[in-house]
Amino acid sequence: MRITLPLPKRFSKVFHATTNTSLKKTVTGICTDSRQCVEGDLYIAIKGANVDGHQFIKDAQSTGAVAALVTKANDINNDFQTIEVDDPIKTIGKVANTWRKQFDLPVIGITGSNGKTTTKDLVKHILNSNHDVHATKGNFNTSIGVPLTVLQILKNHDFSVIEMGANQPGDIKTLCQIVEPTDGLITNIAPAHLEGFGSINKIAEEKSELFTHLTNGTAFINISDEWISTFTTNAKSITYGCTTECDFSADYYRESDGNIILIINANEININSQNIVFAKNVLAASTVANSFEIDWGTIQERVSSFTPAYGRNVITKYDTITVIDDTYNANYYSTLAAIEHLAQYPTTGRRIFIFGDMAELGDSSKTFHEKIGKKCLENNLDAVFTIGEQTIITDNILDTLKYHKHYETKEQLSKELINFIQNDDIFLFKGSRSMEMEKIIQEVFKN
Repeated sequence: MRITLPLPKRFSKVFHATTNTSLKKTVTGICTDSRQCVEGDLYIAIKGANVDGHQFIKDAQSTGAVAALVTKANDINNDFQTIEVDDPIKTIGKVANTWRKQFDLPVIGITGSNGKTTTKDLVKHILNSNHDVHATKGNFNTSIGVPLTVLQILKNHDFSVIEMGANQPGDIKTLCQIVEPTDGLITNIAPAHLEGFGSINKIAEEKSELFTHLTNGTAFINISDEWISTFTTNAKSITYGCTTECDFSADYYRESDGNIILIINANEININSQNIVFAKNVLAASTVANSFEIDWGTIQERVSSFTPAYGRNVITKYDTITVIDDTYNANYYSTLAAIEHLAQYPTTGRRIFIFGDMAELGDSSKTFHEKIGKKCLENNLDAVFTIGEQTIITDNILDTLKYHKHYETKEQLSKELINFIQNDDIFLFKGSRSMEMEKIIQEVFKN
């Protein structure tokens, strides 16, 4: 990760005020990967499970870094400053919180098991219609990404929209202490990162921390989610969902081409998508936007011009072939929804699912991969190709499917797909980030 600091001199003052340490040189950027460092950067040496960033301090210095935040000082030379702290990540988090305290603006925190990034991007895109909006770039939603995001808030910003992820208990509380969100939205609760939490109950408890930490703002509550509907907050509550008993009540219908028309409090929004999950993201973002006085006409215009981020249900046409690229990540519920989208997508051709492992499911991995196989059968898919260590469990469920096969390598699978393609086929590619399923798309459709 790397950012360019918008106000280097002010950062120096904030850094000193927080750490009681003066930067010897002007820091113009912050990086966590020595290979990404450029002239003027502060390198944050992070000790991970497999790699210790302290081993690359000299590399960071050689690529232009002027200082490093470390747990043990190591004087490389007089021109390079090493700043010793107990925990570099916590320290940059404290610096970011000091930076945050300079600004009085709505800071909207967004978390949840699925749809965080798309909802965040939608909220930013809609509010941007007549406001200057700061927001998380990409998925900078971790204990290091969030501080780097906060350090880019400026006085001219009318809103800040910050995505918060969690891999283990305590993550959301820590991020809220850095961000101090005024408003918050939790998209949904689902079994994701079970290795870190152990149960969906613990996931729900963790995500609810966002509502606990809200100050003088609003909790946007998805009352259609059985977990979120039970969360409590001292903030003002605005509810939304697929029920009439909420502030923003939603329904939908499909046009002849399958596109969804979302109806929110009698206002119709053409979301230009056939994906019901995207419709839920639009509902959440529209609730936030309208609550901040963005009119429904503007919301429709902004939704129409929205483009999903890379690997998040991006639909591409290759002549008569349709590819749904949902490769950015996968957990159980997001994969179920993706299969339903594939099954409902209008086509005269075959519906084909390319499925990679769902990671971080812990002891529940076997059960969830089996259930995905059953979901494929229920939806009468024409073919399922699996790849990875866990998806062989899925393949074993598919005995009654006309065509299914498991592969050990991307190369083998790509070659098979090139020969398998027919006119009017529709392909869904999905798997966890570690599976890099997008590489298969690139190989198969590069020409």
